[in-house]
Amino acid sequence: MTPDLIALAEQVLAENRAAGRRVATAESCTGGMVAAALTEIPGSSDVFDRGFVTYSNEAKMEMLGVSEDVLATFGAVSVATAWAMALGALKHSNADVAVSITGIAGPGGATANKPVGMVVFARAVRGEDPEMVVADTRQFGDLGRAEVRRLAARVALELLRP
Repeated sequence: MTPDLIALAEQVLAENRAAGRRVATAESCTGGMVAAALTEIPGSSDVFDRGFVTYSNEAKMEMLGVSEDVLATFGAVSVATAWAMALGALKHSNADVAVSITGIAGPGGATANKPVGMVVFARAVRGEDPEMVVADTRQFGDLGRAEVRRLAARVALELLRP
């Protein structure tokens, strides 16, 4: 775990603790890195509720309730899927805010429309209109698998800040 992720995780935990919020993660391409960064910090259990690592489409459907139609129509790496993952993480947790991450870390898996380094994020807040889910696509480029995943985890942690 890199020092920058740990430092950011400490901030996320402190700020959410002060706000009285619990958080959850729904991760695909990061494979649990965001949850790992949060749980690296002693005492994180009062803020971090749970993490879902949903690498396969089946896991996204079974654990988070992402519809097969969304996956078939838009693909696993899409705003629609990230949106459904974030809402599913809220539905299947006790968290007040959830972040989702789905992308192509590489070196394979890319298409003409979805290059290596493309990562989609969403943040959902309990009680807010589902239409208000914040979704964002980042193009990190082909920086290598580890760096794409590290940068994606950073963005996800930032999205968890109040």
